[in-house]
Amino acid sequence: MEWTEWIKFPDPREGEYLYAPWGYGIYQLRNIRTNELVLFGSGNHLAYRMSSLLPEPLGQGTRKNRLKREYVLENINDIQYRTLAFLSKHEMKSFEDGLRIKKNHLFDT
Repeated sequence: MEWTEWIKFPDPREGEYLYAPWGYGIYQLRNIRTNELVLFGSGNHLAYRMSSLLPEPLGQGTRKNRLKREYVLENINDIQYRTLAFLSKHEMKSFEDGLRIKKNHLFDT
C-alpha cells in the first residue's frame, strides 16, 4: 500500500473532482503555502467521508468541528490531499493510530 501523489483539493464551486477510494482508506491534507500538515482522517467509504471536509452547502455528511471545514474552504487554493486505500478496517485503524501518535497536524482528528 502506498500513498497517492499529492493532489490539489477540489473546489466544488469550480466543478472539480475528488479522487479517493470508495472503500476503506485514510486521507491527509496539507497546506502548501504554510508547509503544514492540516489534518487526516479515515472512512469506511473514504470518498464519501472526504465530502464532509467542506462546510454546507458545499460539503456533505457531518463534522463535529466546523473550524476544520471553514479552514479547508478558506485555504482551498493551497490545500492538497493524498489518500491510502486499505482492504480491511483493522489495517486502516492501525495505520490511523500511528498518524495520531505523531501529533504533527494542525487539527486533531
